[in-house]
Amino acid sequence: MSQQVAQVDTLFLHEVGDRYTVVANKGGDRVFRGVLELKDTSAGPRPGKFRVKRDSTEDPRDPDLFVELARRASRIRISQQTSRPGRTELQEMLDGYQLEALVVRTCRYCAGAGRYSPITDDTAIKADRDYICQDCAVRELERELSFAGNGGLTGAAQERLEELLLEVQDLDRITNLLQGNLDPDLTKFDEISATVDDVNAVETAELDLHPDLQGLTEDRFDTLLPVQSLSVRNGLFDGDDQLVVSATATGKTLVGELAGVNRALEGKGKLLFLVPLVALANQKHEDFEERYGDLVDVTLRVGASRINDSGQRFDPGADVIVGTYEGIDHALRTGRDLGDVGTVVIDEVHTLKEDERGHRLDGMISRLKHYCEQRAESGSNPNYTGAQWVYLSATVGNPEWLAKRLRATLIEFEERPVPIERHLTFADGQEKMRIENKLVKRAFDTKSSKGYRGQTIIFTNSRRRCHQISRKLEYDAAPYHAGLDYGKRKQVERRFGNQDLAAVVTTAALAAGVDFPASQVVFDSLAMGIEWLSVQEFSQMLGRAGRPDYHDKGTVYMLVEPDCSYHGSMEMTEDEVAFKLLKGEMEDVTSHYDEAAAAEETLANVTVAGKRAKVLNDRMLGEIDTRRAVARLLEWQFIDGFEPTPLGRAVTRHFLSPKDAFRILDGIRTGLAPYEIVAEMELADEEM
Repeated sequence: MSQQVAQVDTLFLHEVGDRYTVVANKGGDRVFRGVLELKDTSAGPRPGKFRVKRDSTEDPRDPDLFVELARRASRIRISQQTSRPGRTELQEMLDGYQLEALVVRTCRYCAGAGRYSPITDDTAIKADRDYICQDCAVRELERELSFAGNGGLTGAAQERLEELLLEVQDLDRITNLLQGNLDPDLTKFDEISATVDDVNAVETAELDLHPDLQGLTEDRFDTLLPVQSLSVRNGLFDGDDQLVVSATATGKTLVGELAGVNRALEGKGKLLFLVPLVALANQKHEDFEERYGDLVDVTLRVGASRINDSGQRFDPGADVIVGTYEGIDHALRTGRDLGDVGTVVIDEVHTLKEDERGHRLDGMISRLKHYCEQRAESGSNPNYTGAQWVYLSATVGNPEWLAKRLRATLIEFEERPVPIERHLTFADGQEKMRIENKLVKRAFDTKSSKGYRGQTIIFTNSRRRCHQISRKLEYDAAPYHAGLDYGKRKQVERRFGNQDLAAVVTTAALAAGVDFPASQVVFDSLAMGIEWLSVQEFSQMLGRAGRPDYHDKGTVYMLVEPDCSYHGSMEMTEDEVAFKLLKGEMEDVTSHYDEAAAAEETLANVTVAGKRAKVLNDRMLGEIDTRRAVARLLEWQFIDGFEPTPLGRAVTRHFLSPKDAFRILDGIRTGLAPYEIVAEMELADEEM
């Protein structure tokens, strides 16, 4: 700095020990940083030593330079953090030169580092017993998170914490949040208001069902729920195809049950009730046996049947077949006779949007429609006219488009009978269990205005974690997953219904089938296996919180571990996923086909329908270039004309993608043992 002093906007003074930091700012930028020492004179305190700091060095300057600098400054500010004696000393020194200064609140961290950062009541953030600026508060949060063993805040989490900092202006409350504190003012993200559509309920006595089903239904209900009433009034019992879109726990499953069981009892064909997962099929099979077992024969057909196709459990002549998409598709691909199918219920039809399972569901629907049409055209049963299709889904992004493509009447009902508060807090894997224990206890110790204790469903991503969490909870809790036998699951359901359990801990994979009257849902993980939850799945799971007959509101807690992922294939971290789920819009439901998926579905359609495969392809949601797909299948020797080769039959029978088929063939040709082929395939998948 030359002896010639330039004009500066602000001269900032801050006490550090027995000296004062001097910062000169111009146009928002720091011009220089210096150190001032005062000396006592007969006229009062005056500049004694003045040094300009350059990196780690201090260059001495004439003390008069400070005086000249102060005279040319537009304003002089003294930090409030400067001690009272220090402020007095500075004021007396400046008074000696007829210079005025104001004491201002500044960020202590910035002042200590030689930065001028004024703060106001609107911008100051409390830190311990002092106040700092937002930038320093965010840096402290990052330091706190790194100290806790995490890699740092991602953009989404940092944005959320900055919003909270600006809102509550208290760094300690935010750092406590990172340590698992459950301050509801901080953890609350938003509230989904209760909405109730005015729908005239259909009385069950008005239904014209088969006498046996009519009596059973009247014994269970006096009136139908709104979504059920809408479905009935729009042609459910007239045989019309319907797409029923409604939130979780609004009663849409009964729509498919009543239509299918009624048509079966009236001799119009059996009911196929299809779900995406074996665990859900097992549970639904048990429910049908318990509810309708005295009226109809119920059997189970799941994907595992293709491995050991003994047929011991599966009875193709049963009135009701509960199955997985894959289990029924396997029956179609292998030419099994399913008899006259009168009703097909596709539960969780939004599965169509999933990368791998979506195109297979799309293809299965087309093949099953072809099967039913061919059966009706054959005239073997003059009374059989084909199947009624009922598609069930929670909210989807494009219901009108989906209903049109499925050629179904759209029954859409949006209702949330109680409000739901959504909360988010940050915690690592071990801290999560401590928080879960606190949440479970807090809920169970509280009663609603209806007299019911609060009970909790905890969703996690593995069966092992289910047991681990349930053991750690102080109040009575139980794991609940597909690995438990029927009796054990029913015991858990009964104990929860009797309010003997404070919580159940279940897997995200079983979310669609969990039907506990819980007031609170806690997400221990935002993953399902090694994949992150979709907005669709998340919405369905959080919808389990709060029942109008039991609770005044539902509560949802997301326990999020920053910078965490559960598998190497996961591209996002848990905190990024959390905000995607909270802010995300419901995904559109459609199916997309790459070359491999197009070839796989075309091969299955050729196997089932021969030359009519193009008709099946054209009916599917996803677009397939049939000519190109057939050319590939001929090139790979999966088909000969419009007949599958023995190789093609093996490929489609076992749901192999072309890539996996060629890996197996290469392994066989090189003499690898079966387990070595499997190991190499798994290794190749890991490296992708």
